[in-house]
Amino acid sequence: MDQVQSGGLLHTVNMNTFNDERERAFERKFALDQELAFKVTARRNALLARWAAARIGFSGSRAAAYVKDLVESQVAHDDSRSVTTRVMKDLAANGVPVTRDELDARIARFTGRARADIVRSSLR
Repeated sequence: MDQVQSGGLLHTVNMNTFNDERERAFERKFALDQELAFKVTARRNALLARWAAARIGFSGSRAAAYVKDLVESQVAHDDSRSVTTRVMKDLAANGVPVTRDELDARIARFTGRARADIVRSSLR
């Protein structure tokens, strides 16, 4: 037990308990940060896939299947570069040229939008 003075008052604090609680709080924050990052990435990839599907000319169930496939493949590979490469190849295979810089700019825009969407939905 340690004694800590705060606001003119003397408090007795069990530092072991305090450190344990602090460690658990950091672990909870880490888990929440990881969950947020996963949701933002999945949302970003869905936005990217919808954009690519529209550029390719997919609509309806074909576009929905493309979005689902792209988002699920990201979950399996957990690599944003593989999503970028896949979208570039899909666009090129369908006669829709796009540069890496254009795609990177689009991804950055969709990342910001996805983050805003996820934060906004968590506040409801």
